[in-house]
Amino acid sequence: MKQGKLIIFSAPSGSGKTTLVNFLLTRDIDIAFSVSATSRKKRSHEIEGKDYYFLSPEEFKEKIKKEEFLEWEEVYRDHYYGTLKSEIERIWSMGLNVILDVDVKGGLNIKKKYGRKALAVFIMPPSVKELEKRLIKRSTETMENLKGRIIKAEAELKLACEFDIIIINDNLKKAKSETLVTVKNFLKQNKESS
Repeated sequence: MKQGKLIIFSAPSGSGKTTLVNFLLTRDIDIAFSVSATSRKKRSHEIEGKDYYFLSPEEFKEKIKKEEFLEWEEVYRDHYYGTLKSEIERIWSMGLNVILDVDVKGGLNIKKKYGRKALAVFIMPPSVKELEKRLIKRSTETMENLKGRIIKAEAELKLACEFDIIIINDNLKKAKSETLVTVKNFLKQNKESS
């Protein structure tokens, strides 16, 4: 099986990375979305196998023991997130490149493993205050969870400099354009050198 490339999107929750990833998936480029696994509860609008592979914390821990994850992390207590190796192989077997929407630490871990075959993109919110507004507007968090996400976001923002590129999402149209050009250039550059 020919290995493709990996395009990693990471950002604090509420930065707009999922919006940008979904935008890329509507473009005519050879990419497919890597569905992550999680042990958190399924939200009403989410679909198994499309948004996440939903596992119990016990099932998740069993897969960790069997080394079935490319990367994983316990983001909040008993809320695990991870990228299954089988998911990457599934996409590569279709002759496509992988696009990932992952936690900041997970993104850096994948980049370390794949080096130049991976592009690590950090989506930067305009400010922590704006991030907080976006999370409140979502109405998916309790005040306690919201505070936890803001503290986590502040720590994640400090890791932005470790990514290949930072895209500031203060204007969605501009961020979409910059994201598309960045990804196309990365895939083209790698084709020319292979």
